[in-house]
Amino acid sequence: MAEVLSQDEIDALLSAISTGEVNLEEAKSIEEEKKVKVYDFKRPDKLSKDQLRTIQMIHETFARLNTTMLSAQLRSAIQIQVISVDQITYEEFIRSIPEFTILGIFDVGSLEGNAILEMNPNIVYTIIDRLFGGPGEMIDLSRELTDIELTVIERVILKLLNNLKESWSNIIEVSPRIEQIESNPQFVQVVGPNEMVVLVTFEVKIGSVEGMMNICLPYPMIDPIVSKLSAQYWFSSVRKEMTKENLGALKSRLNKVNVPLIANLGKAIVSLNDLLKLKQGDVLKLNQSANKNLDISVGNKLKFKATPGTVGKKMAITIKEVLEEGSD
Repeated sequence: MAEVLSQDEIDALLSAISTGEVNLEEAKSIEEEKKVKVYDFKRPDKLSKDQLRTIQMIHETFARLNTTMLSAQLRSAIQIQVISVDQITYEEFIRSIPEFTILGIFDVGSLEGNAILEMNPNIVYTIIDRLFGGPGEMIDLSRELTDIELTVIERVILKLLNNLKESWSNIIEVSPRIEQIESNPQFVQVVGPNEMVVLVTFEVKIGSVEGMMNICLPYPMIDPIVSKLSAQYWFSSVRKEMTKENLGALKSRLNKVNVPLIANLGKAIVSLNDLLKLKQGDVLKLNQSANKNLDISVGNKLKFKATPGTVGKKMAITIKEVLEEGSD
């Protein structure tokens, strides 16, 4: 946003230009220099800031779902949060991760190409240790996973990826499926080295152990849905019309909710002395006529007008009027 000058500042600037204190041509050249922005054609920005924010919101949901899932499965305090969403080349991604790491190559079914879920070995071995009954403390191992460990961690990764279904559901339906598990990044080539990717980085805490987890989404894979990656589309999808099944389930749950129903019979003012002397059979005169409709509240909101009466030996009311929203 341009800075707005006061009248005194404008007068001072004009005075400086007229006296030669400020060189107008020099000021123009400085302004032109400020407009020049360095652009690297080897790293073109494919997505806007708004689209990157949408991807971040999607994966914040993914992080929350997996925090709950891993906490229940490992019976330990888990915290997963998104710390960055960046556009980089695939080569930069491969160089940024350790030489020995755990890479789950997967496809999402509805989009062409493969994506990568990368997990730091510290996190992987801690998860395995917890699942095998250990304390889940820091383990510094740089060895290949055994067949049993590979099977265990593959199931964990699949459970993590399954939560992409819900987090991406407002944009596109996905069905993640693991293609392979690798430990050497040099053996994984899902796109060309100079192809742009979206890198979503998570910080994972399992007890006292911390590590990083990354999801690498190649741009060619998400290109068909780029137009949907906007906050407006995402929020409008969240408010999409409910299906009959969802509406029926919601009504069924609401029917089981207990709410207080209060019939206001009237009020009476008595002294504390009279209140203490009350006994069975005493009558209090209320300020409400027996022939006048009573106020019936649901919770703390006035909802009905009714007349009092009895059904057998029990007190009852007959609804005479339903008050609509905004009625007096």
